[in-house]
Amino acid sequence: MGVPTRPFDAAKYLNAPEAVAEYMTAAFETDDLAFIADAIGVIARSKGMSQVARDAGVARESLYKALSPSGNPEFGTVLRVLQSLGLRLTAEVRETSLEPA
Repeated sequence: MGVPTRPFDAAKYLNAPEAVAEYMTAAFETDDLAFIADAIGVIARSKGMSQVARDAGVARESLYKALSPSGNPEFGTVLRVLQSLGLRLTAEVRETSLEPA
């Protein structure tokens, strides 16, 4: 018999605003839309999906579906959810960006 294990759940470790911000930043750096949506979902679960859904004005079931790895949330939904999580989008220049001509 092996050692009993449980699936890893990142939501259990997102207990500080700085951890949430780092997790979201890492997700954005992947450029993987499915992973980004899933990461927002993980953060929402860490805060309580029902409360996040209420704060964002979205049905809880719709939020689960939109933020799943196979979901495709509307940008407005993403912005409302991020706001309800106490996050905001920012932009920075990529290191690989082209220099102006």
